[in-house]
Amino acid sequence: MSGAMAGLILGGAVVALLVLRQYLLVVLFVVAGFAWYVWGDGNLENVVLDGWDALNQDVLLPIPLYLLAGAIMAEGGIASRLIRVMRAIVGPIPGGLAVATALSCGLFSAIVGSSTVTLLAIGSVMYPALLAAGYKRSFALGLICAGSTLGIIIPPSIPLILYGVMTQTSIADLFLAGVGPGLLLLFRWRPTGSCVSAPGPALSSSTV
Repeated sequence: MSGAMAGLILGGAVVALLVLRQYLLVVLFVVAGFAWYVWGDGNLENVVLDGWDALNQDVLLPIPLYLLAGAIMAEGGIASRLIRVMRAIVGPIPGGLAVATALSCGLFSAIVGSSTVTLLAIGSVMYPALLAAGYKRSFALGLICAGSTLGIIIPPSIPLILYGVMTQTSIADLFLAGVGPGLLLLFRWRPTGSCVSAPGPALSSSTV
């Protein structure tokens, strides 16, 4: 089978799987298996062996623990307490609710290392609060989604761990490199939240 023909077959298979609404994990597994079979040594058993070798590393152990910590914090109400602390600190300044949202996202991300967990935990509490305070829906969604991405930069970060493993880069150096940009983004949103103040009345801390 020529390389061009194999590429066409692979592309058609990917399109067919997407049309059938298959999970992304299934699509990636089919692509990896096909590429290994056609352009590799043709032994699909080596896919499992290589996958095991890639996962059998001590440096990957923190990832499930970070996810567990995030799930415990989200279900145990710790996120709500963290938000109340942030609101008590920045409440007197203009746009304090928006600033508290950004700070809560940054601090929660620094604990769990996951943007998805941060989005679910902080967003479930702060999104209704922002809407009730009079903020526009687009601003509330943008603030929470942007704040949740700090989990990618601020250490500990699960994507940085995976990047370090794949590129053989020191994970400690990656964590150190993410501190400055993460704090810069976090405090950059402080004047943004102050400038975009809610038109409605201030929300009492008992709401969250």
